Amino acid sequence: MAYFDAASAAPLHPVARQALQASLDEGWADPARLYREGRRARLLLDAAREAAAEAAGCRPDELVFTASGTRAVHSGIAGALAGRRRAGAHLIVSAVEHSSVLHSAEAHEAGGGTVTRVAVDRAGAVAPEAYAAALRSDTALACLQSANHEVGTEQPVAEVASVCRDAGVPLLVDAAQSLAWGPVEGDWSLLTASAHKWGGPPGVGLLAVRKGVRFAPQGPVDERESGRSAGFENIPAIVAAAASLRAVRAEAAQEAVRLRELTERIRARVPASVPDVEVVGDPVRRLPGVVTFSCLYVDGETLLHELDRAGFSVSSGSSCTSSTLTPSHVLRAMGVLSEGNVRVSLPPGTLEEDVERFLDILPGAVSGVRDKLGASPAAPAAAVREDALVVDSLGKRCPIPVIELAKVIGDVPVGGTVRVLSDDEAARLDIPAWCEMRGQEYVGEEPAERGTAYVVRRVT
Repeated sequence: MAYFDAASAAPLHPVARQALQASLDEGWADPARLYREGRRARLLLDAAREAAAEAAGCRPDELVFTASGTRAVHSGIAGALAGRRRAGAHLIVSAVEHSSVLHSAEAHEAGGGTVTRVAVDRAGAVAPEAYAAALRSDTALACLQSANHEVGTEQPVAEVASVCRDAGVPLLVDAAQSLAWGPVEGDWSLLTASAHKWGGPPGVGLLAVRKGVRFAPQGPVDERESGRSAGFENIPAIVAAAASLRAVRAEAAQEAVRLRELTERIRARVPASVPDVEVVGDPVRRLPGVVTFSCLYVDGETLLHELDRAGFSVSSGSSCTSSTLTPSHVLRAMGVLSEGNVRVSLPPGTLEEDVERFLDILPGAVSGVRDKLGASPAAPAAAVREDALVVDSLGKRCPIPVIELAKVIGDVPVGGTVRVLSDDEAARLDIPAWCEMRGQEYVGEEPAERGTAYVVRRVT
């Protein structure tokens, strides 16, 4: 089985396994106690903090360990907003942040605060100018991921940090996806990360708060971790997390070159071997091991099951693989095709032959899914009967509305229109994307008695 979902969770690094097993015997005691076992546990905790701080690019006394990366984000945002409540209650986030950031933003709004969500371009990147425009006199905090978890696009953190610093606003960086590859550049104020993203054990997060940043921990006061992370420290897991972070950093430069070559191979060969595919995300400024693409006329869940049966573990941001039946917020913000979305995220050590095998079986897997859905577009009718057609796709989920559009576009003359009725949120992304890929004109949306009417004009 080839595991290609490292962006969700990387396999446990051998160094993490060794450190975890060793520290189970030495790090079980309370590090706040003065007896021998407590002192031994404290030494392990301090050494882990120093190693993690070095990797993060901060001082050891600026970094605390949390119960998860999500907890680090929630605590970091809440503490920074509370610490700067006199400045105001305005929060800035990008539209493609991890759900932990967006959920914090929603909670802030529910509590009476205001939030600006900065849009991204089609590659998934923000513009520093957009953050500058979003800053206000009452802005308390800005948040920006270092790299996107779904498409791998790296963000201009250093430029945004400079803009925020000039305005006197702290910037919190979610570095969960990038910290394994190197420190985050720029004059950031707060940083969060999660150990299971780099091959550490799950259940360990990092929260760094620079000296001078106003920060007021929320919730009941706890004497541990500078009062910023309540509860008894999981020292064996923390030691393993720090050890594995140091290990992957030592290998990062060489492994990044190798993984970039493999993902470049995927980016080039997938659209060449599979018709009607859109590779999404920035082609240059991206994480070394992540490549994401979407396939027209494909049910994402079925495709993932086919790949799983063929021995490949991949993930997706497609609405077809979610219980909400809506595309991921990342794909939606980028305005790219969501049908048949596949994210391949290669862990360090991925074998070249596994990538080659994936590229060999993918065309057949996609073709098989399309055949099951009857997705081969019909040939244009010999005699055109109408200048306008209506396709009723109400109650049908992706990719059926687009498949039915493709089958009838040839039944209207050039200049004629097709109105697709759909109540699937994915249609708002996928029909315009289909038009762009197939050389047709997307006219726009029209109100309908049920759902929405998406109007397409035949151009070719």
